[in-house]
Amino acid sequence: MSYVGPDFEPPRPPRHPLRAPLTVAVAALVPGALIGWLVWQTVGDSGGDAQASPSSPSSAYSSSGRSAVPGASDDGKEQPGDSGRTGAGEESGGSPSASAPAASGSLKGKVVVIDPGHNPGNFQHTSEINKQVNIGTNSKECDTTGTATNDGYTEAKFTLDVARRMRTVLEKEGATVKFTQDGDRSWGPCVDERAEIGNNADADAVVSIHADGAGPGNRGFHVILPGSVHSGAADTRPIVASSRELGERVAGGFLRVTGSAPSNYIGGGTGLDVRKDLGGLNLSTVPKVFIECGNMRDSKDAAQLTSSAWRQKAAQGIADGISDFLDP
Repeated sequence: MSYVGPDFEPPRPPRHPLRAPLTVAVAALVPGALIGWLVWQTVGDSGGDAQASPSSPSSAYSSSGRSAVPGASDDGKEQPGDSGRTGAGEESGGSPSASAPAASGSLKGKVVVIDPGHNPGNFQHTSEINKQVNIGTNSKECDTTGTATNDGYTEAKFTLDVARRMRTVLEKEGATVKFTQDGDRSWGPCVDERAEIGNNADADAVVSIHADGAGPGNRGFHVILPGSVHSGAADTRPIVASSRELGERVAGGFLRVTGSAPSNYIGGGTGLDVRKDLGGLNLSTVPKVFIECGNMRDSKDAAQLTSSAWRQKAAQGIADGISDFLDP
């Protein structure tokens, strides 16, 4: 399901002897035309295949370009049959292109950590990623393999591609961008180390990129926010509010640029989900969220996730949300 805006052009008054009455009539139409144009600008350029109803969740996002939404296993969505998938999907060639930033250099001095979920090599290192690590509240696996489309395009390859595209966009805006992994290690890092990388960087924002592995028919994106956790090594209380603001901005940017609908199976249509069981969030001391960009096991979502053009939109939308959060 996607949000698609209509093609709209304000009507032009014809030349006619009764110019004054026609001018009045046209003036009456202008407010309606303006509203239609704003709707098209907000939800146009959709990457989906269905139109939203007037009461669709897109109304939860403000027209100012910033969101105003209401409020598996750790850092992974392993589903039955995921293990052992090693197929490759469509890859972007060379350095991904990026849209021009709205304000060049506006993020100078800001540090953004991007966490590409999982690692393409995790499939070959199951013993290492299955070891238990402390996530503050309890222990969980170091990492998982992640999920994959039915055709074998892995979540790990998707997340790394989107992360690299995001880096291009954010660096053009002046941000310093750091990765938790950039295909430069054979497996991992573990979820506790991923959190530590963002903390040690004193990041202004951290976003972990993922794609879900739910059943067919479950569609759309959702952003995962940290709940209030105070247990053991975990204390998210100082970052709950700032992480929610970051998540709302990311959700708004993602919706605007991709046209994808908020999840129809998590978050009650808001595109937001609060969790207390993810080590990557529980151990963070800086604003951090996850985004599940779509469901790899649904054929319609998978068609988007495997599209290079759509992944560029996804990267731009997430980057826009980060920029809105850091440079309001």
